[in-house]
Amino acid sequence: MSHASLTDDILRHLTFTLAQTPEGASRQDWRVALSLALRDRILVPWFEADAKVRAAGGKRVYYLSMEFLIGRLLDDAAINLGLQDDARRAMAALGQDYADLVEAEPDAALGNGGLGRLAACFMESMATLECPAFGYGIMYEYGLFKQGFKDGQQTEAPDDWLSRPNPWGLVHPAAHYIIPFKGEVVTENDRPVWRPSETVRAEARDVPVIGWGGTWANTLRLWRAEPTTPFDLTRFNRGDHVGGAEAEMQARSLSRVLYPDDTSYQGKELRLKQEFFLTSAAIQDILARHLAEGHTLNDLPDHVAIQMNDTHPAIAGPELMRLLMDDHGMEFADAIAIAQKCLGYTNHTLLPEALERWATYLFGSVLPRHMQIVEQINQWHLQTHPTRPHYVGVVKHHEVRMGELAFVTSHKVNGVSALHTDLVKKNLFPELEALHPGRIVNQTNGVTPRRWLRMCNPALSGLITDTIGAGWEADLDRLRELEPHVEHRSFRHAFGAAKRTNKVHLSNWLGAEMGVKIDPDAMFDVQIKRIHEYKRQLLNILETVARWKAIRDNPNAGWVPRVTIFGGKSAPGYTVAKEVIRFINDVAVVINADPVTRDLLKVVFPPDYNVSMAERLIPAADLSEQISTAGKEASGTGNMKFMMNGAPTIGTLDGANVEILQEVGRENFFLFGLTTEEVAARRENPDHAKEAIEASQPLQDVLQMVVEGRFSPDQPDRYHGLVNRVWYHDYFLVASDFASYLEAQGEADRAFADPDRWLRMAALNTARSGFFSSDRTIRGYMTDIWDIAPTTRGTA
Repeated sequence: MSHASLTDDILRHLTFTLAQTPEGASRQDWRVALSLALRDRILVPWFEADAKVRAAGGKRVYYLSMEFLIGRLLDDAAINLGLQDDARRAMAALGQDYADLVEAEPDAALGNGGLGRLAACFMESMATLECPAFGYGIMYEYGLFKQGFKDGQQTEAPDDWLSRPNPWGLVHPAAHYIIPFKGEVVTENDRPVWRPSETVRAEARDVPVIGWGGTWANTLRLWRAEPTTPFDLTRFNRGDHVGGAEAEMQARSLSRVLYPDDTSYQGKELRLKQEFFLTSAAIQDILARHLAEGHTLNDLPDHVAIQMNDTHPAIAGPELMRLLMDDHGMEFADAIAIAQKCLGYTNHTLLPEALERWATYLFGSVLPRHMQIVEQINQWHLQTHPTRPHYVGVVKHHEVRMGELAFVTSHKVNGVSALHTDLVKKNLFPELEALHPGRIVNQTNGVTPRRWLRMCNPALSGLITDTIGAGWEADLDRLRELEPHVEHRSFRHAFGAAKRTNKVHLSNWLGAEMGVKIDPDAMFDVQIKRIHEYKRQLLNILETVARWKAIRDNPNAGWVPRVTIFGGKSAPGYTVAKEVIRFINDVAVVINADPVTRDLLKVVFPPDYNVSMAERLIPAADLSEQISTAGKEASGTGNMKFMMNGAPTIGTLDGANVEILQEVGRENFFLFGLTTEEVAARRENPDHAKEAIEASQPLQDVLQMVVEGRFSPDQPDRYHGLVNRVWYHDYFLVASDFASYLEAQGEADRAFADPDRWLRMAALNTARSGFFSSDRTIRGYMTDIWDIAPTTRGTA
């Protein structure tokens, strides 16, 4: 494909699709025209892949997720099609800058954090490995929220990403389904019949997902909610303008916002409706496709593998059974057997608040037929396993437990790292594991190297190709071939030059966006995660304050210059997390203005963290902060991205950190903190925080400065509650791990002060990161969970 052909297609779309002339076209017009020209080149492999699957009559994967954090798609599509250079040349010939057009694309507001980014990586890997798949999600109008800071405090505004043209979502008129809610269940001819009192229509928007090499594309189908009741013209003409559009507003609320605030009853109801909307539309679509292809319902497990990404779509089991029983006359025993053979459940958390539980009153009100089926499932499971302990069940204490429901209705349950899977067995579902030995398996997460190395880090990926040759993007284990080169000073020097290029780019961006001057030769210490107590951004900023005090006390002690960078959002109702955000920003104001330390220490917190920001931060990072309380992080995927891009980890033995440590070696990892077992033992001591603080003079000094109002002079008592929690309610053991963390940070300083040592550590992190490709993860799912034979590209 020559760039001349691409140029012709860009001009064709500009003229005939967008009705613009080159002279009058805006940057957004050029972006859309280029995106459409690339999309044209995806359509053929997309159609061909679907035709191959239909002809073969094989099995498809259906991946259900509330989030698909896909980021920008233009550059990703160009790279996977092998057309990035052609696209650059074509746009240059048309007087446009390709990089500017990439920057003009808004991030798709379809997720929040690791859960959604993992789902996006999995979709790309399934397409790369030619694993037939559909992803099912929601076409959120506003997503989570656009984050800002006002006086250091997080503000939330709608993320109106669809206000700019989105050329990737194709309307699929034939795929639309009625989603019922509420009403009553009556008995007719000795069978239950659900008569819903509310309905909405799910309409499909399809995004083709192209794999590496451009030979196969799968479908990401996103549902948009529309009213089934037409616009009420009579009410409108009577002057009730709002009432005339009420049905439309209520329906569209289901696909308006990701994770609506559920602190009220109305919020809980909307969230449950939203989860059922996604799941019901997906299951109806799956059954319609299956039957249209000439199969029977009894052979559904031979052709359908449904993966529930966390508990949000856990209603999939009861919904599949409802359709099989109520619409197709199947008996309960047959329906539950088919559901179990089709369904798999990925657990992503050990946090009780993240394992959804719905009050039976709410659940039964919104989904009365499903409440009956869930109670049947619970009773069937107890009768099948009479030794089940009395305190275990799908329905207990007037709650529907979605984790248990997902477990019972699945044939496989997987954790997402070796440690996490072990804790799922021992701590989360020990009784169910005993009743169903072998059902819980491990599939350690991975990330796609196409986006998270090849695309976001051209400086390093170019060095890798020059060193070991092309093709490593689809065979990440080949990065091990870099290891002999790491022993050569010339390679280490080139590796360092690539890192510095990224740091200069980030420094320039931070200067332009935030007006802060950053030294690219300083250590870039980065923590980018959802703001949560267990992820311990508080530990990071308290250590930063301790560092600031130590520099002030002895400014000529040969300090390593450091820039501490944070990124992430707090849930709108999470008061403690939002207080940590404000504290970080208040500390940044004081430290960054200090003439004694400002050349040695900066704190930066750019607002509105998203995929595109991660693509800037990760390649430029020197040190990867993975400091969650041991036993709380299921896996993490940011830790893998940092490692892949040559940033050594400072971290606890939590989640996939354990496997990163095994791969890279203890000498290339800054380990600190209590283990999972030690965390549990420490919590048995009610005075653990007090004792840890009294044993650490630096921590005492930091907390004293905070409580005196050093970082909030306009309101000295602003953070008294924060300090009180560290002293007396330190569930996540910030105080207990502080001294160990401080020591590990000192070791990181000493390593960074020796450039040759640091570059060797950084390069070995990249060289040993091959295990963390999402291609390897998907091969595991195909073999261990979905029972899908690998294609030629799917073999290791």
